[in-house]
Amino acid sequence: MIPAEQMTPAELAALLAFHAEAGVEWLVEDDPVDRIAQFAAERQARARPSVQQAPQVQTGPPATSGASGTGDIRDRASPQQKLQPALRSPTAPLAIPDDTAISDARFAAESARSLEELKTALEGFSGCNLKASARSTIFAQGPAQSGIMVIGPIPSADDDREGLAFSGRSGALLDRMLSAIGLSREALVLTTAIPWRGPGDRMPTPAEAAICRPFIERQIALIEPKAVLLLGNFTARFFFGGTGTIHALRGAWRDVAAGGQTIPAIATFHPQDLLQAPATKALAWRDLLSFQQRLL
Repeated sequence: MIPAEQMTPAELAALLAFHAEAGVEWLVEDDPVDRIAQFAAERQARARPSVQQAPQVQTGPPATSGASGTGDIRDRASPQQKLQPALRSPTAPLAIPDDTAISDARFAAESARSLEELKTALEGFSGCNLKASARSTIFAQGPAQSGIMVIGPIPSADDDREGLAFSGRSGALLDRMLSAIGLSREALVLTTAIPWRGPGDRMPTPAEAAICRPFIERQIALIEPKAVLLLGNFTARFFFGGTGTIHALRGAWRDVAAGGQTIPAIATFHPQDLLQAPATKALAWRDLLSFQQRLL
């Protein structure tokens, strides 16, 4: 293996991109740490509070340093007392119950009176586990006045790296799909139902999806689109409900509720679906034509 010090900047960038594509989320420490021994030492230190807290009984005159030879009282501390500061670990963040996180998310989203305020609230929100491992927070991008929204499921590795929805190969195919019906990404709003990429591209849990829901619904309410195009199986289920596949949910117009409004939405295949199963392009084309007709 070539040491990192001998690689060029271009080679290092390519290596990092390779690991990111493979789903690597964390780097190990440079030096090995025996966590088992560290944990055992912490338990031993906590099991003897009397050694640390027992008052020092003084039978003679106060100890002084220097010529008296008695030394400072800190020099006579027990081994456990000397070891404890080195073993003290940072306080772990407190886990937030799901119900509380959902309530906090709803309050933060509904308090926003503009997309700028909503973006700030979303970026400052820390009640969802997905955010801990994501690089970027994906938020609606594009002219809100266009009245057109395209919503995908979760950010891909490309999205997370670029900070933009529908980046990479899937994004390039989406551009061609939109162009076929006379649209471009610069003329509409693109976003994802879930703002943070899950570790290894895993789908969000029901609790995580519920925590993220107020933010995407508030985006829709503030933009007030005249039509929404939903891409992919997860997105269709997220907004339409049920457990049907994209084959069953696509092609039919349904109303999506957001902020007291009802917005017409239609679901179709995600560009990644079309890359993996090109035979479905004919069905996607029908859905795109229906979407185009609704915008006229």
